[in-house]
Parts: sequence; structure tokens; C-alpha cells
Amino acid sequence: MLFLFSCEEKKPVNPDNKSIRKEALFLRNKAIENFDQQNFNTAFYQFNKSKELYEILKDSANISYILNRIAEIYQRNGDYYGSKEIITEALPYIKKGVYIADANNSLGIADKELSLYDDAIYYYKQAANEYADPLLKQGPIQNIAAVYIQQKKYNKAIPILDSLLQSLSSKDLKKKAAPSDKSILLDNLGFAYFKNGMDEKGFRLMTEGLQIRVETNDTYGSIESYLHLADYYSKKDKQKSDENALLAYKVATKMNSVDERLEALQILVSNDNTSNTPKYTQKYFTLNDSIIKVRNNFKNKSAKIKYDAKKEKDENEKLRLEKAENQLSLQKAKYLRIVFVIVFIFLVILIAILIRYYKNKNKAIEFKSSYDTETRISKKIHDELANDVFQVIAFAESQPLATEYTKENLLQKLDDIYGRVRGISKENNKIETGKDFTKSIKEMLSAYNTVERNIIATNLESVNWEDVDDIKKITIGRVLQELMVNMKKHSKANLVVIKFESDQKSILINYTDNGVGCEKEKISKNGLQNMEHRIHTVKGSIEFETEPENGFKARIAIPI
Repeated sequence: MLFLFSCEEKKPVNPDNKSIRKEALFLRNKAIENFDQQNFNTAFYQFNKSKELYEILKDSANISYILNRIAEIYQRNGDYYGSKEIITEALPYIKKGVYIADANNSLGIADKELSLYDDAIYYYKQAANEYADPLLKQGPIQNIAAVYIQQKKYNKAIPILDSLLQSLSSKDLKKKAAPSDKSILLDNLGFAYFKNGMDEKGFRLMTEGLQIRVETNDTYGSIESYLHLADYYSKKDKQKSDENALLAYKVATKMNSVDERLEALQILVSNDNTSNTPKYTQKYFTLNDSIIKVRNNFKNKSAKIKYDAKKEKDENEKLRLEKAENQLSLQKAKYLRIVFVIVFIFLVILIAILIRYYKNKNKAIEFKSSYDTETRISKKIHDELANDVFQVIAFAESQPLATEYTKENLLQKLDDIYGRVRGISKENNKIETGKDFTKSIKEMLSAYNTVERNIIATNLESVNWEDVDDIKKITIGRVLQELMVNMKKHSKANLVVIKFESDQKSILINYTDNGVGCEKEKISKNGLQNMEHRIHTVKGSIEFETEPENGFKARIAIPI
């Protein structure tokens, strides 16, 4: 710990900020040029390289500006989700003002194209609130009207556009506004009136907007006017609709505006007014496929550029830290070796303690089991044989042994005592664990068969006893003996069924008799506690189920 806290991080040398700023500015300006020339892949690469340099300088204003321009590239290539991701990345660098307004406006455009209209309107409103310039405010407000037009909510769009058009006549905005500001409002307002069923008023406003665009050489703006007029004429005069659609197509081709070219071709195909319709259809699909390929290519290249930029940044960071890390790792390795040795010694001691503990625990269980067995044998000898032996001695002392009757009576008593001694011996003699195991179990169980009592053992041979070790065989034999003794002394059963089962993991023994049973709380008092000790010694389990006058059941499970 002292070593770790004593290490001081070396401060990196300040880079040449002036040369970095110069290179960052150069790349940013070149990217803007390429953007204006629609060289989006090159612009994207240069913007990213410029951003990396501004990140070194921690220039938030330029970082946010570049991210907004990158988001615009994504939008130009139809990747609106990518655009939103980039704008979200820019937000931490933007505090307030024009840049945050631009960001909100871009988010609104992306959500509009993704048909998330409520979100788009929300962002447009946020952008309008951020713009301090009344003329700049018109952009996002006009975009709100465009969303309503796309939703076919013309009654909401018309008042907004009409209000914006009226405000351009005010003294403050009249001087600032460009002709294109008025022409776009006239065109969109006329289109909304036309779609809302007011054809004449709509046509007049759209025509007025187009006239301003032609007079001011607003070539790009004229595309939208021609498309709106083509839509207007599509149900009135298909020839004029085709003429306007072709004008829109030609201008869009000249301006390299792909989406507008597709829209113009779509109107021509929809009109189906000339023999050129198949040619327009083919052009539409060819152009559409081309756009998809170009935009997919942009996505792949932009992803690679982002990946390479991140990789380069990570590598530079890695190089700066590598030397310090190497020095630190040597010291860490030394201390880790010490820690490992201490942990290893601790684990060895712990394992030794645990082994000793479990050995002593098993010895204690075995000792208790042996002690309980000895106690049971002693009690049985005392209770069942001591009095009989005393009576035989008294009989021999008091009766004339010379008479034949007395001799026979004495021999009968001695033979009875001998038989009971053999029975006790049999209950506690060695359990056969070899190939005659099943035979010895059968013989032991059959010894408890009488005229009044029937012992049935099933599936004993179905268990593969060769896979069971000797200790578990001895445990099973002793437990079955104790169950038999318990049944004989307490149960008064006339039918006993012992069923053997096995699977890959364990041996199951189900014992059932129809005796008098007992209360479950008194089981340990009936001499069955010793059975539990034996079963637990071999990691097995035993469950008892009994009620007065409802017999006795035991379920034994021993792992193989």
C-alpha cells in the first residue's frame, strides 16, 4: 500500500498548441470546402481528424461545430439514426446559443425523416427558443409547418406559414430577409392551400414563389417549386405535370440533388402519360439502387474512419502510459509474489485444518455409532438374557438334576438362551460385502419372517452392487437390521415391504410396514436415531413418515 500511494504520476509535456490549432483549422476549412462540393467521404474524414486535434486543445466550440457538420453529412447520406447519435455526442460540448439551436434543428430534421413527428416538433420548438435572431427563428418554425404538411394537417400548417410571411413585411425583417426566405414561404403556403382544397389561391402563391426564384437565380429552390406544380397539375393537366416534373429532374440532375430526382421520376411514372414511362421507371430503380449503394458505402467508410480514429486515439493514450505502467508492473509483480506466497500458505493451513476437522468429525460419528451399538447390545443382553440365566441357575440349584424330566427341562431352557444369544450375535456380526452381499441381506431379512409376519424385498438384484463401496454396503446392512429390530419390538406389523431402486447417482430404499406406527416426534426414542447417524456418515439421507395406527415408512437415499 505504501508503494502504491508513493507512486507519482508523471505530468505529460504540453504539446505545441499553436501548431496543433493551425493544423486543426486547416483540416476544418478543407472539410468545409469538400462538403460544399458534396465530397462527403473526404469531408467526413477531414472533419474527424480536425475534431481529434481540437479535443487535444479542449476547444468545445469547434468540437460542437464539427460534430454538427458531421451530423449534416449523415443526413445528406440518409443515415438519420447516425445523425442523431453524432448530435447527442455534441451536446456535452454545447452550452447555449446558435450551436444548441442548430443541434436541436438537426434532431428535428432527423426525427421528421424517421416519421417521429411529435419528437420533431419538440426539437424544432427548442431550436426556435434558442435562436435570438427573429429571422433565424423562422427556420425551425417553418419546419414545424412542413411536419404538419407531411402529416396532412394543412389547417395547422397554413396559419403558421401565413404568420411567417406577414412577419417578413415588418421593418426589422424586411431589410434582413433574402428573396429566398419569401419564395420558400410562398411556395410552401401555396402548396398547403392547394392540398387543403383551395386550388386557385394555392396555385397563385406557388407561381409567385417560383417567379421570385427564377428572377433571383435560386436554382436549387426552383426544384421544389417545379415538384409542387407537377403535383398540382397531376390531376388537372398531366402534360403540364410532366413538363414541371422534367424541369425539376433536369435542375436536380444539374445540382446533383438525388432525392429530388427520384421524386420527379416518381411523378412521371405515376402520371404514365407518355411512352417514356418504362424508361422513367428504369431510371428510377437504377438511381434508387445507386443511392442505396452510395449510402451504404458511406456508412461503411464512416464506420471505418470512426473505428480507425478511436483506435489511433487509444494507441496514443496507451503509448503515453506504457512506460509508467511498465515500471509500475515490475513493482506490482514483486508485491504480488509476496501476496501469493502468503495466500498460498494460508490456504495450505486452512485446508489442513479442514481435513483434520472432518476426520475428527467422522471419527466422532463412527465412535458414537459404535458406542450406541455396544450400548444396545449390552441392554439387550441385560434385559433379555440376564434374568433367564439367573432363573436357570436357580432352577439347577433347586431341582434334582438326576431325574430325566428335570434334565430335559434344563436343556430346553439352555437351548432357548443359546438361540437368543445367536440371534443377538447375528444382528451384529460382520456384513458380507462381496458377491454374496444380496444373499446375506436376504438371509438376514428372512430371519424375521414368521407365520404371523411376512417380509417382502423387491428389486434387490436390480441394483448394481459392484459399483457400491464396502462401507456403504455395511451401512445399508446395519440400517436394514435396525429397521427389522425396530419393527419387531415396536411395530407389531404383519406385512413389511422393502423396495430397492437405483439410478446413476444414488441407491433408494423404501421401507413400509402396516404396524401401529407412532408420533413423528417420538421417532428418536424408538432407537432410530442410530440409523440417522449411520446414513449421514456416508453422506446419505433418511426420511421417516409415520402416524399412530397408520404404519411406518422410511425413505433412504445413499449416493453411489
